[in-house]
Amino acid sequence: METMDQSPTAQPHGGPGTALSHAEIRTIIAGVILAMFLAALDQTIIATALPTIGRELGDLEHLSWIVTVYLLTSTAVTPLYGKLSDSYGRRGIMLTGIVIFVIGSIACALAPTMTILILARGLQGIGGGGLIALAQTIIADIVPPKERGRYQVYFASVFMTSSLLGPVLGGFIAEKLHWSMIFWINLPLGLIAFAIAYRSLRRLPRFERPHQLDLLGAVLLVAATVVLLLALSWGGIRYPWGSAPILGLILGSLVLWILFALRMKLAPEPLIPPGVLHNPVVRMAVLAACFGMGTYIGLTIYLPVYFEAVRGISASQSGLALIPLMAGTVVGATLSGRTMAKVKHYKRLPTAGLLVAMGTTGILAAYGQSLSLVTVEIILAVISIGLGTVLPVTMVTTQNAVAPHQMGTATGTANFFRSLGGAFIVAIFGAIVLGGAGLSGASSFESLSAVAAQSGVDLANVFSWVFIAAIVGFGLSLAFLLALEERPLRGNAIKAAEAVVAD
Repeated sequence: METMDQSPTAQPHGGPGTALSHAEIRTIIAGVILAMFLAALDQTIIATALPTIGRELGDLEHLSWIVTVYLLTSTAVTPLYGKLSDSYGRRGIMLTGIVIFVIGSIACALAPTMTILILARGLQGIGGGGLIALAQTIIADIVPPKERGRYQVYFASVFMTSSLLGPVLGGFIAEKLHWSMIFWINLPLGLIAFAIAYRSLRRLPRFERPHQLDLLGAVLLVAATVVLLLALSWGGIRYPWGSAPILGLILGSLVLWILFALRMKLAPEPLIPPGVLHNPVVRMAVLAACFGMGTYIGLTIYLPVYFEAVRGISASQSGLALIPLMAGTVVGATLSGRTMAKVKHYKRLPTAGLLVAMGTTGILAAYGQSLSLVTVEIILAVISIGLGTVLPVTMVTTQNAVAPHQMGTATGTANFFRSLGGAFIVAIFGAIVLGGAGLSGASSFESLSAVAAQSGVDLANVFSWVFIAAIVGFGLSLAFLLALEERPLRGNAIKAAEAVVAD
């Protein structure tokens, strides 16, 4: 057991010690939500503009790197942002992230070549990688755990809005204006987010302690993550899974992860404290979110392929067909978040939600080809509502189980592993689809229907195996959720700052 240090830097300060007013909380939430929206929108708005960018810059071969490099850098730096915010405060690190993101956006808009655009996207990812995790951490600073679940709906709403608005807005800008406007719009949005965050976060309680940054551990973690994500991004698409480049990347990543684990044991103050990962609540909650959210990300990536290749609808119609899957998570998160504040056994609703998600996904696997499109849409809505109930519980229980001065590290770690889980499951789904359709190497999904028709492959059957894999992913999430200890949620912010938590 560890009690919080009673030194001044460990105490909540930046205010008189009383709880923030509702108006102050709303102002702070407005600032962090806008910053979070910046990062979330930039992951979706680029997709529909990629062909236009490739044509105008005269480089279609390296087009996928525009997406890949952002994923690599934003995922790799997430734990680092958490650690820095625990050391130096949320406000300064959040403002730094916004500035880096805006500078990266300007560099992207001015990029004259594909190489410079890719490098600029990497810089943009370094800025955007911490915004989402920091937003969740800041909410945890100002709202006690018992009430925190109801605020998770804001995060779900941001992701739903960006997922629906991004592709439409990106396509419109690329077609009617110029692709660089996709990045220029981040300038006014970023300035507004900076101004609101600069003012509103002054009242933010502060729990930071002086920490020694483990630079070697940070380098090892970033390197291990980048190498692993390269293997997952390229495997089965750019190179066959059994090829020397992919096997070499996987082996290299394994060595780097082993070195990072050794560094965690030997460093005086490791980047991710062992007490955070050894905490059974944090461990089970992170794994439950990793497989649940990872499976959801995999479905959002491959369902459009299913709609176009199996159902025969257009790209724009497939985007609209995803709305039930996106919107349902907000409904589920709202129900779960509000329930957490009122009941003792808050795991019951997400347990039932995952069981429902598994059952309805099973219907898609068994009867997907014979179901009408309307029925499929209803099933997707039910799946996403069930999954949405998991998200507030896993995040709030993670934050509830650690001391306030470790909140940023724990939240950053949770988001980091969720991103890794998404990349891993997307790779599995991709292997199933490409392997089942007889595609390999640098083959494109655009040729999926044509190749399948020539070879006589039943794509509906191929996607049945994707849905079976999704059931397994939801099942693993359920298993870890059931193993999660249901600790009482702290209901008072001052008591939360003084709470005794397990290592």
